[in-house]
This record gives sequence, C-alpha cells and structure tokens, in this order.
Amino acid sequence: MTTIGFIGLGIMGRPMAANLLEAGHELVVHNRSTPAMEALAEQGAATAATPREVAERADLVLTMLPDGPDVEAVVLGEDGVLVGAREGTLLVDMSSIAPAVSRRLQERLAERGVAMLDAPVSGGEPGAIEGTLAFMVGGEEADLERARPVLEVMGASVTHVGPIGAGNIAKLANQAIVAVNIAVLGEAAVLARSAGVDPGAVVNAIRGGLAGSKVMEQKAPKMLAGEFAPGFRIDLHIKDLENALDTGHGSGASLPLTAAVREMMTAISVDGHARDDHSALATYYERLAGRTLREETR
Repeated sequence: MTTIGFIGLGIMGRPMAANLLEAGHELVVHNRSTPAMEALAEQGAATAATPREVAERADLVLTMLPDGPDVEAVVLGEDGVLVGAREGTLLVDMSSIAPAVSRRLQERLAERGVAMLDAPVSGGEPGAIEGTLAFMVGGEEADLERARPVLEVMGASVTHVGPIGAGNIAKLANQAIVAVNIAVLGEAAVLARSAGVDPGAVVNAIRGGLAGSKVMEQKAPKMLAGEFAPGFRIDLHIKDLENALDTGHGSGASLPLTAAVREMMTAISVDGHARDDHSALATYYERLAGRTLREETR
C-alpha cells in the first residue's frame, strides 16, 4: 500500500487526514503544533518531526496549509519536502494559494524528478468532515489519475481543470463567488430586519427558490445566531481575494465586486473578526444599520 504523507492539520486538514485513516490508508503526518498530530496518532497515524521526514517516508505527499509562503517554506525549506523527496514522489498541494506560486514550486520540484498537482478544495469544514469536498486540480492528467483514489476518499468531486496553476485559478473564482454571496446574504438579512420582518422567516421563504444556495444553508444560521466559530476564517478569505485581485490585475480581468467585498472583510477584520468565520461579514451591515440580526430571530 502507498504511504501517504499529510502536512498541515488545521481546521480542514485534520478531518481530511482522519478520513484517509478511516479508509485504511497508511498515513504519516506533520504539523507545526503537536496536539493535532497526537490526536491522529491515536487514530493510527505515524508522526514526523519535519516535512523532510514526511517526504522520506511517503510516496504521495499532501499539503494543506494557509498561504503560499507557508507552502514554499514547507516544500523548499532546509528541512522541507524537496530535500526528502525521491524521484517519482508526487506532491499534491491542496492549499489555496496564488497560481504563480504553484507554477514556481512545480518548476523547482521537476528539477528533482518530483511531480506536483495544485488541488485546492471547496466545501469548508463541513465538507472536510463529511468527505464531500470538491477538488479543482491543475497539473498532468496522469499524475491526477495516480492521486485520484486518495482524493476521492476526501471529496465528492475531483475535476481536472488544466495545467499546473489552473486548480488555484478555479479556486480563486470559487472564493470570489462565495464572498459576494455571503456579502449579499448579510445585506439582505439586515434589509429584512431593518424593514421589520424576521430575517429567519425570509431565509426560510426564499431558500427553495433561485436565491437558495449552499452559502445560504451553511452561513445564514451563523449570521442569524451571531455565532461565528470559524469554518473558514475571514483572514484566510481576505488572502484568497487578494490573490484573485492580483491574478486579475496580471491577466487584464477587472474584479470590482471582489474588490468591494475584500474591503468589507478588511473593515470587519480590523474590528476584531479576523479569525471569525467569513459569515461574520454580516456584522459589516449590522454596524451600518445600527441593529443586529439576533433581535427576535426565529
């Protein structure tokens, strides 16, 4: 059986790794902090002190990290994946990072005979726990077919988008759409509250129509309860929108809605919500209206 390495055991990574263990895969894990490693060790995973050790012990290495600099440090650092990888090793980076970083990493890895896919995911913490994530994959199709059985344990869909970097371009598009959806959901909910109608009743009335979405199903309850425990943090979504804007500027695409929501998220981040769930975007509209959604919400 192929040994799988897994680096990055945060909100998303830990349940994804747990699903691989539950499916019977042999797993060696690494994380900056030890509690997540210890928890997975109790479920049967082996642990490694460095990314280098993970690569030395695994044929397929998965990374799930917050941002491009984190991925570069884990892959290219002095105790990184590249030092420990062998010719024929496959790295699948599931982080959401700038496409240019994916391309740069792939070039460095290829010099050592190491293949790479960029395979960011959508579905948030619920999808990570349930194994229903959507993978958007860039890279060679042959490498994807090698990794597909593993990805399908963690996701309900695995789609090849194009060459290296294409997966992250798809993810940036996804994040722009999600951000604008969350923003207008908060805007509409505060509209209902301000007009004297229960926003919970409005959500129930429209969820089965064209306005219904996974964003509404997952994020409206958080907004209405004012409970923003992170499934996906504001600071990470800001990072994704900045990457989208940078990519748009570099390719000649204008992204005015993305830019507007990025500024809203920046405002509430400064207001203390940086590590809250991105559904906390509703507080931006609450502050403008001078009222909260929790007032007598059903």
